[in-house]
Amino acid sequence: MSAAAPTERLPASFDELARRLGVRSLTVHREEILSEAGTDLDRPLVQAAAVAVVPNPWIGEGPAADLAAATQELAPVLAKVLTDRLLAAIGSAEAVEAFGKGAVVGTGGELEHAGALIHTPYFGNIMRELLAGTSVLCFADGRGPAGTTIRVPLWHKTHATSRDHYQSIEVNLPDAPHADEICVIAAASNGPRPFARIGDRRTDGAVTTDILKGLIS
Repeated sequence: MSAAAPTERLPASFDELARRLGVRSLTVHREEILSEAGTDLDRPLVQAAAVAVVPNPWIGEGPAADLAAATQELAPVLAKVLTDRLLAAIGSAEAVEAFGKGAVVGTGGELEHAGALIHTPYFGNIMRELLAGTSVLCFADGRGPAGTTIRVPLWHKTHATSRDHYQSIEVNLPDAPHADEICVIAAASNGPRPFARIGDRRTDGAVTTDILKGLIS
């Protein structure tokens, strides 16, 4: 009887698992906004975005390819390692008030490949639970070469209609994505826009096209 092949040990951490799944790099962008229009904020607004660069598992498979298996394998791990970095950058789930997500697929891939890694519960549900949110995650996605800039929108993690928390963070990696890669992004902030004062969707009065009447002859 031949000896059984040795079983590969389980990874010791999600970072190690991410490496085994081919993640090339993990980057965190963090900004503290201390003042606006020459006026100091009562507390700094901290915005952060965590970015994973991963090989596109569907390169060359064509538009009829089933994306489910690789999505279920990759997306939860990406959500975990990226959200862990957001928590480290902002402090805690309790400190996070707004969140969002994004993806940029390289020029050799389909837009649907970017969507597959962020638009299913395998990414969004994990990120939302780890950040103690309930809102649908707002998003941005696209396709481009290395160095593509994407602006990821954020809104309140439990009150998506809180207009004060509508904001965005710019993300750019000079060397990613390669044509056969995808950049996956999780983003968050610890508060609203500086000096937000344009009202709130929950308290707005009724606005209809009637306000356009009589404005022109």
